[in-house]
Amino acid sequence: MTLQLHLVTDGKKTREQLVCILSDVHESVDVIHVREKDRSAKEIMEIVEELLASGVPAGKLIIHDRVDVARVMNCYGVQLAYHSLGISEVRKYFPHLRVGKSVHRYEEAIEAERDGADFVLYGHVYPTASKSGKTPKGLDELSSLTRSLRIPVIAIGGISPEKLPELRAAGAGGIAVMSGIMDAKDWVQAAKAYQTGRLAGKEEIR
Repeated sequence: MTLQLHLVTDGKKTREQLVCILSDVHESVDVIHVREKDRSAKEIMEIVEELLASGVPAGKLIIHDRVDVARVMNCYGVQLAYHSLGISEVRKYFPHLRVGKSVHRYEEAIEAERDGADFVLYGHVYPTASKSGKTPKGLDELSSLTRSLRIPVIAIGGISPEKLPELRAAGAGGIAVMSGIMDAKDWVQAAKAYQTGRLAGKEEIR
């Protein structure tokens, strides 16, 4: 099984840095999550416009929370959080968008699938500085979840390239990486390092 590689922006880069990084690495990742929680819809739309102009395909872009931007810019999909619109509402009014849901508990993931999510981001699986003091979910909980869901489970949190074999064995449909690529000195090489643990070929999220 091929693990999808999702790159998640960290909300810490300037607009110029963000566009530069994503333009450079987009060919080395499957999906880019534009997760800029402190930016306005207009600012996010302008970033997407710059990304499209620099050659990043709209079909690789998932917008965090902002269904309006995802729809207006004809992006691949939207990633919903606990405070976002409900999955069923997005499905009803924006049927062409792929819908992901960020979940942290087994019950949330089951509910997300029932409500019509195309995939879930689940974590944090490993210890990570961004979740300091919080207990990671671990591989056993990930395995339990992947056995229960029919939709892909994208693992997030503390993932380094050498962990890919055990994540695949646990049934993950993909991995989501933030600092491992966004904060690397050479983000292109960092993205390629995650590819070395993947099987050849790509799979559409479904």
